[in-house]
Amino acid sequence: MSNRDILSNYVYQVVAALIQNGVEDVVISPGSRSTPLAYAFASTKSIQIYRQLDERSAAFFALGIAKAKGKPVVLLCTSGTAAANYFPAIVEAKNARVPLIVITADRPHELREVGAPQAINQIRLYGEQVKWSIEFPLPDGELQTL
Repeated sequence: MSNRDILSNYVYQVVAALIQNGVEDVVISPGSRSTPLAYAFASTKSIQIYRQLDERSAAFFALGIAKAKGKPVVLLCTSGTAAANYFPAIVEAKNARVPLIVITADRPHELREVGAPQAINQIRLYGEQVKWSIEFPLPDGELQTL
């Protein structure tokens, strides 16, 4: 299986798991690192996609959808400061008990802490303002259960 096939299978598993757990809406702040997931969401007919270039606006837009529908909404962005711009809406969502699922891309391990652009430390970026945080393993073709 090619690396492209492995990555495609992986991101479609993530999307399927989110749909199985009630996700209907995804707000995407486009960026190169999150492109595989953005394509997977965009090609899934049961998902409503919204594109918002400004991450801070995107986060509050997603918060509004989640408040209105009472269902979890996914926020997706690329790495680095893009993810940091989601923080104010994440704090508000936690305090208002509004379900947001935030997915941020990240640099590969070997590019962390080396001064690469958009390479801030994203591990536990949102601290205590989220109920749960995980760093997904790299797709390697082995059977994964999400």
